[in-house]
Amino acid sequence: MRILIATDAWRPQINGVVRTYETLRDECTHFGHEIEFLTPAGYRTVPCPTYPEIRLALLRRSDAGRSIAAFAPDYVHVATEGPIGLAARGYCLSVGKPFTTSYHTRFPEYVAARFPVRESWGYAYERWFHNAAAGTMVATPSLLAELRGKGLRRLLPWSRGVDTQLFRPRAMRMFGPGPVFLYVGRVAVEKNLSAFLDLDLPGQKVIIGSGPQLAALRSAYPQVTFTGPLAGETLAEAYDSADVFVFPSRTDTYGVVILEALASGLPVAAFPVTGPTDIVAHGRVGYLDENLGKAAMQALTLDRAACRNYALTFSWKKCARQFLDNLEQAYAGAGHAHAR
Repeated sequence: MRILIATDAWRPQINGVVRTYETLRDECTHFGHEIEFLTPAGYRTVPCPTYPEIRLALLRRSDAGRSIAAFAPDYVHVATEGPIGLAARGYCLSVGKPFTTSYHTRFPEYVAARFPVRESWGYAYERWFHNAAAGTMVATPSLLAELRGKGLRRLLPWSRGVDTQLFRPRAMRMFGPGPVFLYVGRVAVEKNLSAFLDLDLPGQKVIIGSGPQLAALRSAYPQVTFTGPLAGETLAEAYDSADVFVFPSRTDTYGVVILEALASGLPVAAFPVTGPTDIVAHGRVGYLDENLGKAAMQALTLDRAACRNYALTFSWKKCARQFLDNLEQAYAGAGHAHAR
C-alpha cells in the first residue's frame, strides 16, 4: 500500500504532530506499506504570523498535484489545514480523488487568541476544509463528540502511542532535589503556561521547549528553569528527573507528552478538559482538577510504577493499525476500496 501524507507540520518543528507522523511512517514500514510525505521542504516559505518558528510553504495546487501524481499513492491523507494541506486537498478535489484528513490542532481557538477573529469563523473554515474529505481522524472520544456538535462529519477515532523503550524509569535527577514539577511542549500563549508558573508549589518548576513566549516568560519567571528544547535520551532523562508532570493547556486535542511522562513513571496534573480526560485515569496515574495546584500536590502521592504500567497499554503499533483501518473504511465509504 502506498500512502501520501500532506502536512504543514514537519521538521525542524518539534511537536506531537511531527512525532506522530514520523512514528507512523516507521510502523507502517514494518507492516510492508510505503509512506511518502508532502511537506514544506523544497518550497519557498514565509514565517507564520506571531509564530516565526513555523514556516508556511508557498505552493500552488499544481505543485502538490505533481508530487501526488509522481508517487501514485493508493491513499492520500491531508494532515493539516495550512498551505500544504490546502494544495493537496484542492488537487484531490479537482481530479476526483478521495482523501482523508485529521484534526490535530484547535486553530479556531488559537487564531482567536492572537487576532480579533471569532471562533465561529474558524469553525466555519474547519467544516469547509474537513467535510470535503472521505473521513476525518480525531484523537479522542470527547473531541470527536465536540467536533460533531460543530458540524464536522464522517469522524473516525485515531488514538496515539508512546515509545516505552525510550521513555522509561531511569532513576535520574537532572534538576537536583525535588519535588520537581515539569512541563514539556511549546512555549506559546495557547499552552496556558501562566496557570502553571503562577502556582505556589514547593520545590522547583522546569519548562522544556521553545516557542514565541520563551523570552518573555524567562524574564517574568527568573526562578523557573527553562531548558529550551530537548530530544531523545536527554528528554527522556529529564522526564525521569521530575516528580509530577503538569499539563496546563485547555486547548490541546490530545497531548502525546502526557503519554511520554506516564511511560517515564511520572504522574500527571491537568485540568479536566479534552485530552487529559481521555488519557489520564483520574486518581490512579494523575489528578484532574480545576484547581491545578491541588491536582499537582495530589499527583505527588501517586505510585510511579502504576503510571508506567498504565502507559504500556498505549502502543504506536496499535495507532498505526487504527490509521490504516480508517483509510480503508473511509475509502470504502467513498466507493474506492483497496486491498491491504
